Amino acid sequence: MPRKVVSGPDYDDDEYDYEDYEDDYDDYEETEHVDVKAPVKEKESLKKSSNVVPVLWKCSMCTFDNHETMIYCEMCGVFRESFVKSAKDAPIKVESVNGISNNYGTSALSNSDSTKTPVKTLTTNFDGDSERKYASTSRDKVNSAPLASVGSSGTGKKKQPIKLPEDVPVERTTQLIPDHFQLKEDQSSRASSSAQNKDYMQTLSSDIGQLSTERNNVNVAQPYLPEEYKPEEWMLADQESGALSQLNLAIVGHVDSGKSTLSGRLLHLLGKISKRDMHKNEKEAKEKGKGSFAYAWAMDESSEERERGVTMTVAVAYLETKKYRVVLLDSPGHKDFVPNMISGATQADAAILVVDASTGSFEAGMDGEGGKNVGQTKEHAQLIRSFGVEQLIVAVNKMDVIGYSKERLEFIKVQLGSFLRACNFRDSAITWIPLSAVENQNLTKPPSDARFTSWYQGLCLLDAIDSLQLPSRDVSKALILPICDVIKSQSTGQLAAFGKLETGAIRNGSKVLVLPCGEVATVKTIERDSRSCSIARAGDNVAICLQGVDGNRIIPGGILCHPGFPVPVANYLELKIRVLDITIPILLGHQVEFHIHHVKEAARITKILALLDKTGKPSKTPPRFLKSKQSAVVQVMLDGAICVEEFSKCRALGRAFLRASGSTIAVGIVTKIMGQDQY
Repeated sequence: MPRKVVSGPDYDDDEYDYEDYEDDYDDYEETEHVDVKAPVKEKESLKKSSNVVPVLWKCSMCTFDNHETMIYCEMCGVFRESFVKSAKDAPIKVESVNGISNNYGTSALSNSDSTKTPVKTLTTNFDGDSERKYASTSRDKVNSAPLASVGSSGTGKKKQPIKLPEDVPVERTTQLIPDHFQLKEDQSSRASSSAQNKDYMQTLSSDIGQLSTERNNVNVAQPYLPEEYKPEEWMLADQESGALSQLNLAIVGHVDSGKSTLSGRLLHLLGKISKRDMHKNEKEAKEKGKGSFAYAWAMDESSEERERGVTMTVAVAYLETKKYRVVLLDSPGHKDFVPNMISGATQADAAILVVDASTGSFEAGMDGEGGKNVGQTKEHAQLIRSFGVEQLIVAVNKMDVIGYSKERLEFIKVQLGSFLRACNFRDSAITWIPLSAVENQNLTKPPSDARFTSWYQGLCLLDAIDSLQLPSRDVSKALILPICDVIKSQSTGQLAAFGKLETGAIRNGSKVLVLPCGEVATVKTIERDSRSCSIARAGDNVAICLQGVDGNRIIPGGILCHPGFPVPVANYLELKIRVLDITIPILLGHQVEFHIHHVKEAARITKILALLDKTGKPSKTPPRFLKSKQSAVVQVMLDGAICVEEFSKCRALGRAFLRASGSTIAVGIVTKIMGQDQY
């Protein structure tokens, strides 16, 4: 790479012909200067004259030659690290000859402080003739930077270097003009020049020390953000007459409580499943001896789910009520698929907790198998509350099995109601709906069975869904869309990022930043409810096709966000957690599964900072371990970096869940992003 000089002579001019210097150097080699001592007169001249040594240093990153006065590379902007280090350790000594080396950090000479390297300097005598001398400089005085030496060493006979006095000043300038090589006989001028050089080097040392301090204080975890985000006019919600608002509704509960059957029955009653598809499902279910699974197979479409008879992934379906356009998120109830439930149901605005009313099944959902563990009814209720869901419909299913017993319903209300209140659900936000999905009792219309109508005159399930309140949608903030899954678009056949817009808005042609890969892409198409649309806003579940980025770079757990407002990517976090019902205490170094929005990552507890009392006040001393029902502040190190945000800035990206040994052990929020290189 050619050297770049800020200012100075044109080296192509004939006035500065390097051949003359080479001739002088050849004459110097032919004569025996090894045993010749420098005259006293010449030594005195060296003390009284200022020597000019133009110095260049090479960037360790791009190998570009920069002038010695530059503290960063003009080509790539990399700081001159070793020069900063020397200014930080000790001030530069301007009274001594500064060492000049062409070592760039790979030479073994730098390992010894006593090693001395001969370097050539250009001196002038009183006759005006230029000579090259060898000056010996110690490595302990040259600790500042890998500097390029002037000239090249000879290949002739080995010569004894002549030491120069340590008080010979060396002036470092940015210009190589002939006047600098002329002798200034005025003593006051030389003294003034030496004083200026000293002041200049001291100032440079101070500035570099300040730069070193500022560099060590850089917060690498937080990206640079503009001062304030201002939404555009098209992002604001339009007031369309007759347009239905979207409600994301999660269906959760214990395994075999009838979640998929309830969802399939609702879709069939509302005309979302054709008679042909329904007849096909009934026929296939009877052939496999699972006739009661016909409606469930409307949601469980994979062969493995149908063979095992359990939901394994979150199924998405769409229906419309009088008030809302509902997105059903049918979640798996088996304990082995709770991570899938977390990934899907975290998009929910409200939830339906399905409970099996039959004797023994309800108890298993509460206390687990044999009463030794926590059932998925409890675990799902805790998780759904941790998602930020405040409104809950408790669908007491299979009422036909217990003969529509009112006493059994009251028993379930007492047992489950006290637990829901412990999860911070308000009684006014809980709606109890007894029903039977198989018998079509109390789903879309009031029940018809006399045993049921004799004591129940409440809402049906569809009316209860319409009674839910829509949470606020924040379209005034920058775009954030966590990627739940990568699917194939029905309109284009290309891979599309599927997820719920948490904040902001998006339209065709918008520029988005894809994280964690960090590439900018353009929105090609948007699909909502399997139909193309031009604009989507906060709260909408959409599938977005992108152009300008490889499809392999779009992954579940990633983020689509505004290019000017990137979401942090980190692996070291501080959390405020609430420990659930556990049998093994949480110790320092405890290995956990870390879940946040659609990401699952292995992690460990690195620090337990403090316990929190009921008022949130931290303890003065950190605890040795955590047990059930305790609240604490901990620090967690993840094996891989994830897209995350503090809870105070974005709630959807700041809710965390800790799991171990197949169960959820703690829930919490992200209070601080520590960064990637703090541990």
